[in-house]
Amino acid sequence: MIIKKDLSQQLPKTLLNAFSQLKIGHHLRKAGIIKGVGYSCLELFQLVFLLVFQHKNWFRLLESEQRTDLPGKDTIYRFLNDPRYNWRAFLHSLSGTFIKTLGSLTSAKRVRVFIIDDSVYSRSRSRALELLARVHDHTTGKFVKGFQMLTLGWSDGFTFVPVGFTLLSSRNEANRLQNIREDIDKRTNGYKRRKEALQSKPAAVLTLLDHALQMGIQADYVLMDTWFTHSPLIQAISGRGLQVIGMVKQLKQRYLFGQQMLTLGELFTLCRTQRTKHGILGSIVVRLACGLQVKLVFIQNRNKRSEWLTLLSTDCSLDAAEIVRIYGKRWQIETFFKFTKSYLNLAKEFQGRSYDMLISHTTIVFTRYILLAWEARQKADSKTLGGLFYLLCDEVKDIDVKTALVQLWAFMQRHLENSSQQEGLLSQLQQWIAALPSYIKSCLAISSCES
Repeated sequence: MIIKKDLSQQLPKTLLNAFSQLKIGHHLRKAGIIKGVGYSCLELFQLVFLLVFQHKNWFRLLESEQRTDLPGKDTIYRFLNDPRYNWRAFLHSLSGTFIKTLGSLTSAKRVRVFIIDDSVYSRSRSRALELLARVHDHTTGKFVKGFQMLTLGWSDGFTFVPVGFTLLSSRNEANRLQNIREDIDKRTNGYKRRKEALQSKPAAVLTLLDHALQMGIQADYVLMDTWFTHSPLIQAISGRGLQVIGMVKQLKQRYLFGQQMLTLGELFTLCRTQRTKHGILGSIVVRLACGLQVKLVFIQNRNKRSEWLTLLSTDCSLDAAEIVRIYGKRWQIETFFKFTKSYLNLAKEFQGRSYDMLISHTTIVFTRYILLAWEARQKADSKTLGGLFYLLCDEVKDIDVKTALVQLWAFMQRHLENSSQQEGLLSQLQQWIAALPSYIKSCLAISSCES
């Protein structure tokens, strides 16, 4: 990467256009992510952003031949560890801008949804990481060291946009391996994020929704899985003017139907009809214990046809098939988790001990996903996000050679158009060679004496 000479030449054309159109530098400044001297925050942000496309971490990049043209290790770590930077404001501003651009590309009748889910942010090899805890992984049924990454996303059914996240530690001190460090300034954004890490999941969900709504990001429904679809949280979300669609787990909860309090099994027996082509077995309108009216839809379990599942909707005007269709959008957050962990190096690239580094790096990973989604949506590209990722990897790999050739071509055009300048051609060529990074000189077999 040619960093010291021209900032725009760090990025391949595809990413350069995305950085410009989405105004990444503007969002960084708006969130207070600025530096007074040295490398700018935008330059450092781009360096970390590009690591995944180079298939290197920061340590390996500093060991490469490019190290003489890169900032020092401490420069990047100070950038990622600064508790004053408001990374949540940056992500909200960026995602809000992207969502507004999608508005001109989609019909006003298209249903827009918030999607809430959590995934394990594993740090199995860490010991001294701030707020590290043993958290339950519901996919394996075991406890692992790390955090619960509670994520709020937005979708129009085609494009998923991560809007916010919280890395939750454990509220149980027995499961918390490290606490908040004592020297943190309690006035900083970093301290506020640390306090949020000790919230319960329902409280954290409401915090994420409140922040998104305050930023002007709107949706018609909130989609949740069985862990979050409980009466108190449903009531709190409905109080914010949002409709809820979620899957309900068969526990001991009862619903008011007529004058009776019935279980899900009893309600299923009452409303069961012949299975439709959508796998819908029946639906019924009931009330929760808090008095809120909801519609329950019973559908066949595709993985085990002898069993049934239950969807709950606070919008009773929707028919059963529409409730099932809208809830299907929730799967996008599962593919988002898989993609960020498998392709974008979530929780893998940096192994610092600071909670601020976790927040900043996760935000940069989410930004990578947003830019890939933006590229896919802008050009109606038939490639998957994985295909776009590997295409950008190839572009980044060739960017240094391309940059050198573009500079050379521009130089030759400028001087050969006017023959009167040919006398200064040799000296100008020597200046161009001197401006090249040392690792490109070595690749082109240019000695220091020639420059």
